[in-house]
Amino acid sequence: MHPSRSAPTDWIVQKIADPPGGLDTTTTHQHETFAEGLVLDCGTVLRPLDVAYRTYGRLNDVRSNAILLCHALTGDQYAAETHPVTGKPGWWDTLVGPGKPIDTDRFFVICANVLGGCMGSTGPRSEMTDAEGHPQGRPWGTLFPAVTIRDMVRAQAMLVERLGITKLFAVIGGSMGGMQVLAWAALYPERVFSAIPIATAAWHSAQNIAFNEIGRQAINADPEFHGGEYWRHGTIPARGLAVARMTAHITYLSEEALTRKFGRRLRTGPMLTFDNDLFEVESYLQHQGSTFVQRFDANSYLTITRAMDFFDIAAEHEGALGAAFRASPVRFCVISFTSDWLFPTAMSRELVRALNAAAANVSFVEITSDKGHDAFLLDEPVLFRTVSGFLKGAAERWR
Repeated sequence: MHPSRSAPTDWIVQKIADPPGGLDTTTTHQHETFAEGLVLDCGTVLRPLDVAYRTYGRLNDVRSNAILLCHALTGDQYAAETHPVTGKPGWWDTLVGPGKPIDTDRFFVICANVLGGCMGSTGPRSEMTDAEGHPQGRPWGTLFPAVTIRDMVRAQAMLVERLGITKLFAVIGGSMGGMQVLAWAALYPERVFSAIPIATAAWHSAQNIAFNEIGRQAINADPEFHGGEYWRHGTIPARGLAVARMTAHITYLSEEALTRKFGRRLRTGPMLTFDNDLFEVESYLQHQGSTFVQRFDANSYLTITRAMDFFDIAAEHEGALGAAFRASPVRFCVISFTSDWLFPTAMSRELVRALNAAAANVSFVEITSDKGHDAFLLDEPVLFRTVSGFLKGAAERWR
């Protein structure tokens, strides 16, 4: 699959600090720069603003077939192609592509790296600027201002407008991507025809905030963190970031999935010697942690997890969730999974009740799966049929 050449082709070359092992992480990002910048919810002006993105498929002549994908916490813009750093398939390669549920033979698909990210969009590793946009000769690091999910969506809206698209056919995303979908529907209902929030919620729960805090504390406790200025010392807080990833990854799985994949099996021999023997599940988590530090920035992790924690659409409307979507013209398809304990079905049902109370057009599907929260990224035929069927029905009404 090849990115579309119908969109602007400005590029930015980024050098990520080399992790242990010397992986070459120089990569090139398709991007747009907004000289006027963006005023954040916290009041800070980010000027200029870079938004890195990728596109798949072709925009039709009337610009009516655009779908925006919103990525999760550790995702990026490489949704449906080989990742330039890891060499792995795109994170939604199962769902996006020619003939797939999000069919790039029919749709023009856009995916942008979120504000605060580390794959080309303005974030903590970008060069720090003042309010007028003058460079300060150092990365932002921990001085990068607090961003919100709404800020991320406003940056995406600027990109969509730059691409000449006045209304998106659909906005689709899971987990933190689903939060962005809901923010799009609340902020720009006139610019979105349909929305598919998957495995998500209208706010972050206390449990999820707690898990995020464990990850942040692990990063801060790493001696190589250096108060967030590890770039001055030529290091990265690899151990802390790996532990943060390992902790989060446990929440993405279910007990059934862990038992099916690993059980209590040891990598070597039948007996645990407390020396070099590992349970297979331990080895798996360590691998997840070690590969993560090769592609992700610790300060970005701190920034984005905090944005998730502060997400609360109801609080933005004096505690009334339905008020965010009152008489919304957007068509919603809310999807959850039975074994997702990070964003359980009860949270999706609460969102659906609020949408119903607001007289919004909403359908809801709970998918039986033992794969946990990560089911939205995996081979789930019911998910594929649901997304494909909803988009087909929405297209008939869009005409």
